[in-house]
Amino acid sequence: MGILHIYIYMIQSKFLQGLGHGGDRDVVRDHTVHTVADGGELEMHEMIPGKRFDRYHELGQHAFGDRLGLWIIVPQQLIVEVGTDIVYMVTGGQCLRKFHDIVCRGRCKDIRLTYWIIIFGSVHFPLSQFPNFNSISAVSAAAAVMSLTYSMIAFVTSVVKGAEEATVAGAVVDYGLRANTTSGRVFGVLNGLGAVAFAYAGHNVVLEIQATIPSTPEKPSKKPMWLGVVVAYAIVALCYFCVAFAGYYAFGNSVEPNVLISLDKPRWLIAAANLMVVVHVVGSYQVYAMPVFDMIETVLVMKHKFTPGIRLRLIARSAYVGESHAMHAA
Repeated sequence: MGILHIYIYMIQSKFLQGLGHGGDRDVVRDHTVHTVADGGELEMHEMIPGKRFDRYHELGQHAFGDRLGLWIIVPQQLIVEVGTDIVYMVTGGQCLRKFHDIVCRGRCKDIRLTYWIIIFGSVHFPLSQFPNFNSISAVSAAAAVMSLTYSMIAFVTSVVKGAEEATVAGAVVDYGLRANTTSGRVFGVLNGLGAVAFAYAGHNVVLEIQATIPSTPEKPSKKPMWLGVVVAYAIVALCYFCVAFAGYYAFGNSVEPNVLISLDKPRWLIAAANLMVVVHVVGSYQVYAMPVFDMIETVLVMKHKFTPGIRLRLIARSAYVGESHAMHAA
């Protein structure tokens, strides 16, 4: 979903232009920095011969010590992963409601967003029972395909919308800042930086994903993983930049955080795109939740002597999904 939010950074970074920065250059620079950072993580996964750092906190413990490493890494990792899952809950509910509104055309009874989020979240109770990353590979693949598809839909429809607005007499798209006060602009910049951090939150699960790849001294896991990262970030760059520039071109500073919410025509295509977003965030939710599941179950087994198995997985993971349901309303 970072694809549909990244242009927020472009809008807000206009404030930085007075400091010698430009929104388009900042987006490109941040993408490059995050790609290189991912490469560094891949190298550190097996930087000690015969040992693999399969979890982010294991790498932190090696760098800072067993106790301090946990306190430095785990809270930050949980904030990102749990926060991302909550955002996905809300986004999934919003897209379901948007699909409903487009299809019904005002003929159906209005349903509160909270109920749509509950409907979306109910899918995750059975999906959360898959034991590991390998078992959700099909869900992840479907999410990736949907992400690419709805990004291109958002790009094309935004370009068409912007071209139509350019031909309408008196139509003006405001590309200025939303806020008029200094405090509002500073908050906008922070919001934009937050959009970038959210868009590239995948750093938190890189080591966990790499741990699923077989590795030998002759064929270390970093080689196929690095190839995957390069290909993935090339596709991400295509999607991010196209949607960012087109959404900003079409709507200026009035664009919604999810550009598909701003778009209305063609109705059938926008409706389909919103369903694609739902499929995408279903898969993405599971990817970010899997390390959290692992942490919860590890604590329950190691500290509280629970017996690992289906019963523990059912209770622990269902509790997390239910809690992330509740957090969106908090």
